[in-house]
Amino acid sequence: MFDDETRQFAVVHNDEQQYSIWPADLALPAGWHATGTVGPKDACLRHIAEVWTDMRPASARRPTPGRSS
Repeated sequence: MFDDETRQFAVVHNDEQQYSIWPADLALPAGWHATGTVGPKDACLRHIAEVWTDMRPASARRPTPGRSS
């Protein structure tokens, strides 16, 4: 499914702002949301590389009282 270079993919993210790709013609798995970017696999992966610059989950990036940065 993910090896088909002719297939269209959607860039998706979850509530922790982690990104992935998903076949554009399939329903998204629970907890994932479309970003609006759709295209060939390589274009979607390039887009993710540009926008996902901090690999930590969103919860790990939020300031926590008592934890020094």
